[in-house]
Amino acid sequence: MALIVQKYGGTSVGDIERIKNVARRALATRKQGHDVVLVVSAMAGETNRLLNLVAQITDRPNEREQDVIVATGEQVSIGLVSLAIQAQRGKATSFLGHQCRILTDSAFSKARIKSIDSERIFSVLKNGHIAVIAGFQGVDENGNVTTLGRGGSDTTAVAIAAALKADACEIYTDVDGVYTTDPNVCAAARKLDRISYEEMLELASLGAKVLQIRSVELAMKYKVPLWVKSSFSDDPGTLVCEEDKSMEDVVVSGIAYDRNEAKLSIRGVPDVPGVAAKIFGALDAKNIVVDMIVQTVSKEGKTDVTFTVGKSDFVKAKDVLKKVVRSIKAEGMDADENVAKVSIVGVGMRNHSGVAARMFRVLAAEGVNLQAISTSEIKVSALIDPKYVELAVRALHSEFGLDARPSGSAAAG
Repeated sequence: MALIVQKYGGTSVGDIERIKNVARRALATRKQGHDVVLVVSAMAGETNRLLNLVAQITDRPNEREQDVIVATGEQVSIGLVSLAIQAQRGKATSFLGHQCRILTDSAFSKARIKSIDSERIFSVLKNGHIAVIAGFQGVDENGNVTTLGRGGSDTTAVAIAAALKADACEIYTDVDGVYTTDPNVCAAARKLDRISYEEMLELASLGAKVLQIRSVELAMKYKVPLWVKSSFSDDPGTLVCEEDKSMEDVVVSGIAYDRNEAKLSIRGVPDVPGVAAKIFGALDAKNIVVDMIVQTVSKEGKTDVTFTVGKSDFVKAKDVLKKVVRSIKAEGMDADENVAKVSIVGVGMRNHSGVAARMFRVLAAEGVNLQAISTSEIKVSALIDPKYVELAVRALHSEFGLDARPSGSAAAG
């Protein structure tokens, strides 16, 4: 007997028939002799509906109150899924974040899990029940409802799998695995049989929507076997796992893009020690995540600092920087939401030279101008005009040999 954590996203519980399908799948796993824990998202579109209600009240909501509102979507889902399991003669008990004590910090709308009380979950499993847990939400030390950010149900599932020492964590969605790139952008994209934690972490951080970044971080830290599968087929999906030697033979494993980027530049920054700490410390104090950072060479004692943030943090970041510009006596600030990022990822980059040069050469041949560049050991990212995203993704996908074979066979990671 194994302990299996299964997470079902919004599209998987998008209507009553799909909720019944989730119940059937969970019961089928239970009938195989396994203990089953379900983590469920809000029904498709529900979180957006709730956020839209908030937006009709104010464009700068109190994040504590916003979390109270958006967390209600999962409450409906877990109740309906539990009832569907019971209607199919199964046993199920639902839990909201505070009921199985998913303790988080107090960073509303992007909280991080600190601990999980596994005792209540184990108690219902021992009685033959399927535990149905609300994803995306938790509670801080003061009893406030918190949410984990978009895609946070993935993180809930992996954190619970780690806390329970589960044998596997299965993420069910509307795609049948991890692809070399977005099939909606590149028809030649291939499904991968497996991919390393490190590659998946980079892809998630660079815009791939399959898994939330924090969920991959937790899976890698606690060595949780992580499967990405479709709730609408029996395809085996993609295994996210530890890297092995064969993975290094593939130079680039995937192409990611992100249109959810905004660029901010501070002009005429005094080139003295401590200035960068003041800029990015002020942003960190507001829980604003900074991505790409570029600083120009100092000229006449001044420099320009450019960086990107998610569009959801754009307004807040501008407000923070207005104060920072005055305090450090910079010349001014520029802001641009019309940017996008395209990236190549692969553990094979460690052992192959000239990868970045190939990327830049291909983009230049397509007339794509690079506004900023960021690299790590296994990825290269470039900031470009959004109108070139699809062209860039397809060109890079072809250049690095990722296009699907005529037979349509899947590639091993």
